[in-house]
Amino acid sequence: MAVELGRYGVWHGAQHYGPELAAGLEQAGYGTLWLGSSPKADLRDAEVLLAATDSVAVGTSIVNVWKSPAAEVAASYHRLEDEQPGRFLLGVGVGHREHTATYASPYEALVNYLDELDDAKVPAERRALAALGPKVLQLSGRRAAGALPYLTTPDHTREARRVLGGGVLLAPEQMIVLETDPEIARATARETLATYLQLSNYLANFQRLGFTDDDFADGGSDRLVDALVLHGSAVDIAAGLKAHLDAGADHVAIQQLGKEGIDLLPGYEALATVLT
Repeated sequence: MAVELGRYGVWHGAQHYGPELAAGLEQAGYGTLWLGSSPKADLRDAEVLLAATDSVAVGTSIVNVWKSPAAEVAASYHRLEDEQPGRFLLGVGVGHREHTATYASPYEALVNYLDELDDAKVPAERRALAALGPKVLQLSGRRAAGALPYLTTPDHTREARRVLGGGVLLAPEQMIVLETDPEIARATARETLATYLQLSNYLANFQRLGFTDDDFADGGSDRLVDALVLHGSAVDIAAGLKAHLDAGADHVAIQQLGKEGIDLLPGYEALATVLT
């Protein structure tokens, strides 16, 4: 049984979520709550979100295969499925070379992990893969429901759809800043992008999209920042999100950036009124 994700979802690490925000996002009309930042193998954070909501889907984006043993993740998956049937999608991936001392043969590690999930009877249609390049995109179409690209553009979405073909889930993540002053918005975006501009897999993907070393210098060029982080009014941002759908996405996971500790719900509520 496939999980119904809806057109739009929300992406954050567990530290930004809570029962009140989860319930508010569901009430606003978002179809999926995505747990980022390498959720633990026990999937307790997903369990909290499922318990705080009635019907919204919950997905991991992503469980790191180096940190979370497949057998433990599979047992957690089956626990959630028993508690909340049909609402959870297991997203897995290999993370980043710079953050993992044992990062070797990542593609092989991912294939082996999927084999273990098969053995533990986690259905292919209930899992998805973090995927940027063509090799893992192809794997996500063969061994999972589809792909969860992170920090990409509609151009990447279009190419990913070409690689995947039809009938395969494509659910990119998209960062946003609800701010109409472009300089303020770009400053907020650069605070988050700084980490990713140090990671080789993202830099390689940006280069595939036509960006150069000049775009990566000094916190990122305006061209790069504007391509990766939508900013402006809710109407402006809604148009940018729709561009992913027009390029072939089935679902877009939205990550709102802002100052630490801000109440995220009002921004998502304002955006929801123009998305629907």
